Amino acid sequence: MSGISTRRLLALCRKESYQIVRDPSNILIAFVLPVLLLFLYGFAINLDANLVKIGVLRLDDGPAAVSFEQQLQGTPAFEIHHGASLRALQDAMARGEIRGLVVIRNDFSTRWLHGKDAAIQVLTDGSEPNTANFVSSYVQAAWQNWQQARAPLADGTPTPGVELRPRAWYNPATISRDYLVPGSIAVVMTVIGALLTSLVVAREWERGTMEALLATPVTEAELLLSKILPYYLLGMVAMALCTVVAVLLMGVPFRGSFLVLAGSSTLFLGAALGFGLFLSTVLRNQFDAAQAALTAGFLPAMMLSGFVFEINSMPWPLRWLTRLFPARYFTSSLQTLFMAGTVPAILVPNALFLALLMAFWITLTARKTTRTLD
Repeated sequence: MSGISTRRLLALCRKESYQIVRDPSNILIAFVLPVLLLFLYGFAINLDANLVKIGVLRLDDGPAAVSFEQQLQGTPAFEIHHGASLRALQDAMARGEIRGLVVIRNDFSTRWLHGKDAAIQVLTDGSEPNTANFVSSYVQAAWQNWQQARAPLADGTPTPGVELRPRAWYNPATISRDYLVPGSIAVVMTVIGALLTSLVVAREWERGTMEALLATPVTEAELLLSKILPYYLLGMVAMALCTVVAVLLMGVPFRGSFLVLAGSSTLFLGAALGFGLFLSTVLRNQFDAAQAALTAGFLPAMMLSGFVFEINSMPWPLRWLTRLFPARYFTSSLQTLFMAGTVPAILVPNALFLALLMAFWITLTARKTTRTLD
């Protein structure tokens, strides 16, 4: 692409801004649609988990402790991961690799065999309330089944109970809305980002103004940037609105850094806007571009981002396919920032993938942007 003139670029951005203000659909897409979708996801959707990964730390080599661990391993709903230490399992849960962990104390076998209260510790990831309740309930069910099977081995003494003291990390109140809203923001922003730019180039072709632009000294780089920058600002305002609605109106806690949130949003919007602009450049028809943006933006963001369905539970071809969609990384980043805070182990890789996808779509759009008529 040719060089960039700041004067021409500012003039083109001003022209695009006038079109944004004069078109009510842009205001509807950027400000009304996200609020409606947030309330829909936050109050009308409830998800139930049916298979989770949990960690088990057994500090007792006694027969009762070993038997109870085997009982947990035999539970179909659990995928067991063993850890060398409590800290290692806690770090794994902070990274989202497991959704809960069970700690079997070092005196478990002795206390149970002597009729005393045995104790285990159950920690769950409260950023997913339904999953946290699922883990707690199934551990209790596994304990009851094991207790009934081991009762004859307790020398005739009354079978002791186990005192469960669950702790829900990141979302102590286990409110589903606190988990659903951050993920829904990623879905909403995917749709908004793709829709905002899916019409801009197609509109120029349909109105006949693209020929006039091509007759001017405007370069491909200036044309491309003028179609992205105004809608990037509009998208950031929409993202800020979503955050305000989530935190102030819906009561969703935000524990991360707003600066990191702005950086992640910038990378994500670059990918989403670039994708929408690519569709608009290739299709040159507003209706076709809008339909393609809705289909190719909303469905993958909803189904393959990890917002609704656990990615690790998908078949491996779909797991690899999810890596192509920015919503996967943005969903993970938002849920981490809202629920757990600033966790570099999650946020940095997500940012790198978002940057790659942004560069890919903008470069591909630039290659399709020419100064010649077909």
